[in-house]
Amino acid sequence: MENSDKERIKQLVKARKKAHSFYSKRSKVYQSFVDMEQNTYRDGKLSKKQKELIAIGISVVINCESCMEWHIKQALNDGATRDEIIESVEVGIEMSGGPGTVSARFAMNVLEYYNPG
Repeated sequence: MENSDKERIKQLVKARKKAHSFYSKRSKVYQSFVDMEQNTYRDGKLSKKQKELIAIGISVVINCESCMEWHIKQALNDGATRDEIIESVEVGIEMSGGPGTVSARFAMNVLEYYNPG
């Protein structure tokens, strides 16, 4: 993995924490989003892990690096394996075509960052 991606991942985490700290104290709309997120990712008919894997594929499709970083880390925390995450990335590639391969490269670097294989 390139050092530039490692730095990008670190900066994404830092920026998210800073924004969360700022907005969660000042914005009812942001807090509503956080509440929705927590409700969405609770275990239900689908497990939290399964929902995180779905979110990884969607993150690749929409090329949201911050989303990829967050959902890959959450999926790992919820017991997802490296292979499950790779398959989720592959679903994102299929759903988005060629542009998904660009997002997928970043997703794979995030996985390598948190779970070197």
